[in-house]
Amino acid sequence: MTVIVEGGRIGRSVGLKVGCAAAVFDESGTKLLMTRRTDNGQWYLPGSGMEPGESASECCLREVLQETGLRVSISRLIGIYSTPGRIVVYSDENIFQFVSLFFEATIEGGSLGLSDETTDYGFYTQAEIGGLNVMESQVERMPDAFADRQAAFFR
Repeated sequence: MTVIVEGGRIGRSVGLKVGCAAAVFDESGTKLLMTRRTDNGQWYLPGSGMEPGESASECCLREVLQETGLRVSISRLIGIYSTPGRIVVYSDENIFQFVSLFFEATIEGGSLGLSDETTDYGFYTQAEIGGLNVMESQVERMPDAFADRQAAFFR
């Protein structure tokens, strides 16, 4: 299970991990793809940590494909999130402060489905997402995903 711990600059005592997440919208551009995690039952955006030897965009493309079955292309950078007061504790006792790159991605192909990391998925409006049990680290990204802004957010 993944646990997120919040507090004053607690990230100073743990390692850094770079991660990527994707905002994948439906054809109308009004609903965002969310998936429910297997490990904690919470909703989140497709994404995870970078692997050695891959770029940020490759990480994003790989994670979306692994978690949803969709092949996507990167459209733009929505934001960079590096909250020093938030650490992530995994069940294997790895602890990190994430530096997360959040991209908008366009569906190019594939078939939307479940993976061993997801138990459910759906496209939701911003209002509908407000009613989901969304992982805390993802909550601040929701307004940014729906903002009609070309410049990236830095949080």
